[in-house]
Amino acid sequence: MTILQGTEQEIVDYLLAAEKEKREVEKITTSYPDLTFEHAYKIQQKLIEQKEQEGLRRIGLKLGLTSKAKQDMMGVHEAIYGYLMDDMLAPEWEPLQFSSLIHPKAEPEIAFLINEDIQGTSVTAEDILKVTKYVAPAIEIIDSRYLDFKFTLVDVVADNCSSSKFIVGNKWVSPDSLNLKEIGVYMSKNSEVATTGTSAAVLGDPAAAVAWAVNKLGESGRGLKKGDIVLSGAITEAISFQPGDTILAQFADLGSVSFSSK
Repeated sequence: MTILQGTEQEIVDYLLAAEKEKREVEKITTSYPDLTFEHAYKIQQKLIEQKEQEGLRRIGLKLGLTSKAKQDMMGVHEAIYGYLMDDMLAPEWEPLQFSSLIHPKAEPEIAFLINEDIQGTSVTAEDILKVTKYVAPAIEIIDSRYLDFKFTLVDVVADNCSSSKFIVGNKWVSPDSLNLKEIGVYMSKNSEVATTGTSAAVLGDPAAAVAWAVNKLGESGRGLKKGDIVLSGAITEAISFQPGDTILAQFADLGSVSFSSK
């Protein structure tokens, strides 16, 4: 199947309107059941380019499906990625406006601050650590535009992998000073523990997950830039929240990050 340029733009407009109007829409594969991963990433790229034309700026990358168990469950063999824009970064000290979201969920992640440009198709976890100035605790707010949070992988890639908001903690640590493969995490909602996990859930090593993303970008001549933030993938299951809730993610050796919703 060849998807027409006009069709790609129609899908981009459809998804952006849903995001701007804070409303759920039917997944795109209902109307376009033959869409492939390749189509989905093309749509994602067009969506990001349109956001840039509207004045937003790319500031990094986020990974999804970085759990082998989740990949097996979804019947895929690799992770997925989307882009972080400057309007997604939410300050930890300001309440998150729930009215600006649709049906959000929170995930604890490790953020990488990239200190040098890196591109290629044979990049290793060690290469990533060499160009990473700091790692920090983070929470990603995912908020799919699709009805009832139900979609296929093609749908979610096209929708920039449900990207919405993210919060980065104020403790930034050199990756040389800790074992990124063995960081324990728990996430609580209103002081009650909701999920627990370890960083090994992220492809065995969050740095390896970032390396995968760089190699994937390298296939189309792209890479990471100095100053980029990379969210390396969810360490635990996502949890939903409502106005009035406070979510905290506590990371061994990395400190904590939290937000409140109103």
